[in-house]
This record gives sequence, C-alpha cells and structure tokens, in this order.
Amino acid sequence: MTIAFRSGLAACDHYIEALYDSVRGMSSRFAATITCHLMRRQSDMGINGLIAEIGTFEGRFFIALAHALQAGEKALAIDLFNWPNDGLLDLFRQHLARCGIDEAGIVIHKGASDELSPADIRAKLGSEAGLRLFHIDGEHSREAITRDLDLAHAVMHAQGLIILDDMLHPGYPLLVIAVHDWLQRHPDMKVLAIIDREDIVAAAKFVLCRADAVSLYEDDLMASFPAQHFVLGAEFESYFCVVLTPKPRLAEVD
Repeated sequence: MTIAFRSGLAACDHYIEALYDSVRGMSSRFAATITCHLMRRQSDMGINGLIAEIGTFEGRFFIALAHALQAGEKALAIDLFNWPNDGLLDLFRQHLARCGIDEAGIVIHKGASDELSPADIRAKLGSEAGLRLFHIDGEHSREAITRDLDLAHAVMHAQGLIILDDMLHPGYPLLVIAVHDWLQRHPDMKVLAIIDREDIVAAAKFVLCRADAVSLYEDDLMASFPAQHFVLGAEFESYFCVVLTPKPRLAEVD
C-alpha cells in the first residue's frame, strides 16, 4: 500500500507501508506515521530516552515506535498478553523478529498497568531518565485512563509526549470526559494535537505535552503535514490545538 505522507524515518515508513497490516490491531497507518514523525522531531532536537505503551496486543503500533528508537534507547510493552489466548506473547515476539526489531531493546511486562508504580517503570527500563513518549491504549474506563495518565505524567520527560488512543470514539464516549477532568487538574499539560480517525475502528488520538513544550512541536507538525492540516484546529476553551486528518475538509453548507 502506497501512502501519501511519511514520517521521514525509513525503517518506520517501510514497516508502516509494507508490514503494518500483517500485525493485527486497530491503530491506523496515519496515526503511526504522525507519531513516528514526532519521535524523529524529538531525536533531531536531542530529546532522547525511553518509550512505553500500555495495551500492546500483537504490537502493530508498538513496532512502528520501536523502529523510531535511537541506539541505546529502550521500549516497554505493557499488556496482559492473554487475549484472545495465552499465545499472544509468543505471537508478539514473533512479530518483533519478523518486522526487524531487536528484542534486546525491548522490555516486556506481562500484567496490568495498575501493578506498576513510576519506580517500577524506571526499574524495568533501567534508567531514571524521563520517558519521551508514552502511548496509552489500555482499559477503556474513566478510572483506568485516569490512572494510566497519572502513571505516564509521573515518568515523562520534560519535553515528552503522552499519546491517548480511542479519543472521540463513539464506542467509548466517556473517555474524553475523564481526559478533560484530568487536564483540569493538571494545568501544566495541554493537548498538542489531535490525530484524526481514518474510520470508526482506527479512532482518533490525542497528543499531550507540557504547556511549555507545545512550541517545540506545533509549527513543525503544521509545516510537515500541510496537506493533512485541518486549518480550523480544535478548540479547548482557552486554546486551540493542531488537528491532522488524512483528508481535511469543511462541511458544505447548502
């Protein structure tokens, strides 16, 4: 499948274009491309470190992120790895090998995210450095996403990013309320961007960062993806954030 936009990281773009559909999951190529571009932007700015994902499943999105790691960086995969059966962890490892990811840089936690403290995350990754990216796609309840946000916030790099999956999804309409409540309690954090859905399955993602880090990414996203930039943006009461979508358009008024 040929895609019209790329992250600029050859290994990521090859995986997303050639192998993405061979790993079951629901994250979109579009979201993976934008997120890998953000990791490239971090590396270009010298923002290095670790990444983590809650809700890895077979590894579709995780493998894209792993291809964006720099030498010596590690990625933590957090999942129960028991659905649809207990063979999921072996399948995940098979996908890693088949898609060119060296498991030496991968740390796996087979269990729930609520078992982990910030200290546990640092210990598993073997570093006190902040995480430059934390992707949350875990249990879809208000309580769980709040808990996972607290965990990510506690371990993130000062210029790091938190990516939230299944935002604005019609199947999980209350998740965005939990995120809004969390942001109200954390005024240091803002929504940097919304990566729009491709369809009802491959739902939108919110990209969060500290307010003082927005300028590091915002203009770059608009300049790097002009054909995917929804120019009206998204209103979050006191500010607007970038919206990127595969086919930006405005509704026609008859």
